[in-house]
Amino acid sequence: MSRHRSRPRAELAVGMLIGTALDAVIPDPRRGHPVAAFGRLAGILERRTWADDRVRGMAFTAVAVGGPVLAARCVERRTFGIGRVVAVAAATWAVLGARSLRSEAVTIDGQLRAGDLPAARRQLTHLVGRDPSQLDAPEIARAALESVAENSCDAVVAPLLWGAVAGLPGLVGYRAVNTLDAMVGYRSPRYERFGWASARLDDLANLVPARLTAALVAVLATTVGGQPREVLRIVRRDGRRHPSPNAGFAEAAFAGALGRQLGGRNVYDGRVEERPVMGSGGPVEPGDLARATRLAAAVTAAAAGTAAALTLLLRRAA
Repeated sequence: MSRHRSRPRAELAVGMLIGTALDAVIPDPRRGHPVAAFGRLAGILERRTWADDRVRGMAFTAVAVGGPVLAARCVERRTFGIGRVVAVAAATWAVLGARSLRSEAVTIDGQLRAGDLPAARRQLTHLVGRDPSQLDAPEIARAALESVAENSCDAVVAPLLWGAVAGLPGLVGYRAVNTLDAMVGYRSPRYERFGWASARLDDLANLVPARLTAALVAVLATTVGGQPREVLRIVRRDGRRHPSPNAGFAEAAFAGALGRQLGGRNVYDGRVEERPVMGSGGPVEPGDLARATRLAAAVTAAAAGTAAALTLLLRRAA
């Protein structure tokens, strides 16, 4: 293997580590965030191309994901050395959501501790799409904890893993896929067919990251008083019970590590879903959010290290 071929993988690894560190210290801007800008452009494209048809939805997904991927590939091909490190670090910072996820959960935790349920319900809408208007403190805490668990995969492990495998296009492409799933991937009369391709692509993109997230949680369970074997037992038993083919693995892992139960009755725009219960402990309590965010921070650090190691391993195999 030539030095010329090996160097870009090292630059990628360093860039992702720096980007992860930047995400921990630099908050997302209230305006002008790259992911938000992509969402606005994708929204314009969706309104102009929408039809109650899977083929039109596939075309929309291909264009909305393909554009950022091609742009990222052009940047990757034209940057070298420190320039590539900077590009990867900036992209990693943009696509990760670890800091913002923990910040939202910490805010809700503080509001629940203060007994301010109306504020906690309003804050919860930043994390989940369910109706919080009738939720009590334990149910608010459960909803926030489930979001921390699921997004530890979607907003942390998955983009880093795709970055390790596919470089800058992998980082950007995964975030585009996940954003489209949040926009059009849920089942509704408007998106049942049009959003099918986006939802299925997101399922595929998270297939391996969800299992890796569960594995990392198991390894790190002792940081929050859990046991790795118990996490693996809960994941094997409950991971596939979730309606999503992937979200259940992260949620079951967090439930096992924290010794709590997740799942239950959720309300979405008047539509009630009874989710299977995951975990063998008691119901979530408001104080559990502090442990959940601590576990999520540990998962973020481990995911960055794993992604960097995988990047260098793939360099050796090239």
